[in-house]
Amino acid sequence: MSQTLQLEVLELYRQVDAEVAAAGPVCVASGRCCRFKEYGHTLFLSNLEADVLLDGAPPYQLPVTLDFCPFQRERLCSAREIRPLGCRIYFCDPTYQETGRQLSEKYVHKLKALACEHGTEWQYAPLHHFLNERANRPITAADNH
Repeated sequence: MSQTLQLEVLELYRQVDAEVAAAGPVCVASGRCCRFKEYGHTLFLSNLEADVLLDGAPPYQLPVTLDFCPFQRERLCSAREIRPLGCRIYFCDPTYQETGRQLSEKYVHKLKALACEHGTEWQYAPLHHFLNERANRPITAADNH
């Protein structure tokens, strides 16, 4: 991923954070958002988000499964600044669900547009797919920028 594209994704994150804050969902810090299997959800993200996440993520245990986020430590996110859209938008607050759905659709569309503008392929898959894939591929010069 180019530095320009990475900066554009981070700017998109700032925009979504502002919209989520304006919507005012309540977070009770339960950690449910990161315990996927236990609470019946899956974190999907794009390859653009995965590249940003993995560029600065702390080490994690392999293999990663659909069960939980490997970046959750003691109910807190250890990759908070670079977390993907799903993490930024998801709240278990029942009064926020429709707003969260609308924000998710809006910003996934914006991510797709960024990929298209930069001539980057588009992939959308569960978190564990990208984390395991990155761990299993050979290291290239691009990974060591």
